[in-house]
Amino acid sequence: MALPPLTALRAFETAARHGSFTRAGAELGVTPAAVSLQVRALEAHFGKEVFLRQGNRLTLTDAGRAIQLRVDLAFAELAGLAQDLGQESGPARMVLSCLPSLADHWLVPRLAGFDRLGDLDLRVEDDPVDLSGAAVRLTYGAHFYPDHRVETLFVDEIIAVAAPGMGRESLVHTDWGPSHAAAPSWGRWYHAAELGEAPGQGLRLGQTALALAAARAGLGAALVPAHLAEADLRAGLIARLPGPALPLPWPYVMIWKPATRRARLTAALLDHLRRA
Repeated sequence: MALPPLTALRAFETAARHGSFTRAGAELGVTPAAVSLQVRALEAHFGKEVFLRQGNRLTLTDAGRAIQLRVDLAFAELAGLAQDLGQESGPARMVLSCLPSLADHWLVPRLAGFDRLGDLDLRVEDDPVDLSGAAVRLTYGAHFYPDHRVETLFVDEIIAVAAPGMGRESLVHTDWGPSHAAAPSWGRWYHAAELGEAPGQGLRLGQTALALAAARAGLGAALVPAHLAEADLRAGLIARLPGPALPLPWPYVMIWKPATRRARLTAALLDHLRRA
């Protein structure tokens, strides 16, 4: 069989990664219609449908997933070749993309003792991240990254903390944004503790790390993930308040593309983080 056109393969790979002709077109610098046309050329070449088109949403068919796996492998090899030929001072490092709330308090301390630390390029980024440029992603939940390999690192819970000697006289409220349907709130905490209605007044912040800093500074009690509060609790900078722990609905995970060139390094990193 003749090889499929490279432009059609590139259009397919980009559309599969984004799940959208529009976003694929934006990345490639062409119109969505041009991407769709290239994908149809690829379907004609193989005689298979590669996407189920549901409005503006694209879902890979079984044939599409099979093609994506081979295309990812081929593009990874080509990218690796380009990096190796263009690198003057040694092989390229593996990009390790990490959610900000995981980086300082959880990831960095656990990287101590990892014998391949020099092979990593750590980047701290909010979701969603384009994993075509990041080999491995550490984040909360895998909902932004379909069709990727997912391994659970740990499951966390939300606890109430405050500066030593302080209670719930003042509350710090954290808004995780519209993308989180089950964000922890003082309303849920008070309900679980059977304390009635939670006070609505108090400082409002958009980041959990800021809520922890506010609690540490004595600005009020805050609800934070246990992993984020661990170091401050050990140091005595904050204290856990009596009351329930709220389970988080998703685990913290490590995510990567199945067709990664750095499979051994990825496996070594996963093993180290689980043992650390």
